[in-house]
Amino acid sequence: MNQSAYVSDSSPHSTASAEAQAYLLGILSVAAFALTLPCAKILAGHLSAMQIGLFRSALAALAAVPVVWLTRSPLPNLSQIKRLLLMSLGVVYGFPVLTAVGMQHVPVGHGGVVLAALPLSTAVFGTLITKDRPPLLFWAASMAGFVAVAVFAALRSDMGGGFYLGDLALFGAVVLAGFGYAQGGALSKEMKGWEVMCWALVLNLPLLMPLSLLNFDAASFSGFGSVQWGALAFLAFVNSLLGFFSWNRALALGGIQRISQLQLLQPFFTYAYSIVLMNEAFDPLAIGICVAVIGLVLVSKRSLARR
Repeated sequence: MNQSAYVSDSSPHSTASAEAQAYLLGILSVAAFALTLPCAKILAGHLSAMQIGLFRSALAALAAVPVVWLTRSPLPNLSQIKRLLLMSLGVVYGFPVLTAVGMQHVPVGHGGVVLAALPLSTAVFGTLITKDRPPLLFWAASMAGFVAVAVFAALRSDMGGGFYLGDLALFGAVVLAGFGYAQGGALSKEMKGWEVMCWALVLNLPLLMPLSLLNFDAASFSGFGSVQWGALAFLAFVNSLLGFFSWNRALALGGIQRISQLQLLQPFFTYAYSIVLMNEAFDPLAIGICVAVIGLVLVSKRSLARR
């Protein structure tokens, strides 16, 4: 069944209900995604960035196989397969590996603020893919938020005013994730949100497994305890699988540009996690930047509501 058939009811009640569901699912997903950096940081001292990225995606793909099989999910058509593979460049490979690289060089809280550029990246690619063009005010607010994040990263660098290597990796993750999220949101109007992520993973299993085996080193797991195993399991089964069930559905219900702006809440969640779980120091500058960016995203949301 084409998912657009059950997200297109335009009655006031159903529209309000769909919007509320989209925001709820989006916030839940963002709260889960915000643990990406803390979990990657926990694993950084034990596994390489390539191992973290590949292992989490491979485990998620193995878990997706029985889901697709038990639900008898139909094989995507050729056009959908092409877009699923394009999506996987961002969410199966690029984002998992590059965020792991970033966590080898910068603190969790700092990385969380850099990832605040994700809404702009997702909105840009969403516009290119869906041809839905937001008003100028939306782009002005989104660009201002991105600039604020970039300035923060530069100010916090200890490399002569330049950027951390970790920042470069995280900005690469932002670009690839935005592309992958937008592809997933567009596909979720044709397929169910959970099907999009499951098939993206399953289609990549023939590549993920040999790459994971090539990078496997039993010695890397010798120091693993419950915390490390829990972090890897969370990255694999929540952030790389279940979180995308709700996120893709939210993007389909609420629109890619609108729901993507919820990602500006992610630094708040990540910063809270980093302080509570990682004992990182409180940074007033980071909080100030987050508050400013959230204000800008409210402006962008209002600009979309006026259309």
